[in-house]
Amino acid sequence: MKEGIHPRYEKASIICACGSVIETRSTVPTIHVEICSACHPFFTGKMKFVDTTGRVEKFQRKYNWDQRKKQSAEAAKESTPK
Repeated sequence: MKEGIHPRYEKASIICACGSVIETRSTVPTIHVEICSACHPFFTGKMKFVDTTGRVEKFQRKYNWDQRKKQSAEAAKESTPK
């Protein structure tokens, strides 16, 4: 390699929004990511919404999702025999 034309390749930390830190090497000292293998549903096997732009919350507000849950819980409570 020629001297002086390549960026320095040093130790770097990848920091996920879940708090996981992965040590690697890169030309950038720190890399911030929103999702990693420790919290991604494909790797963990747990079903959860991966939403970075608030689309799920927007949908729930638009269709009053929280009120629907309350109504269905109340209906189930009323229909339960005492």
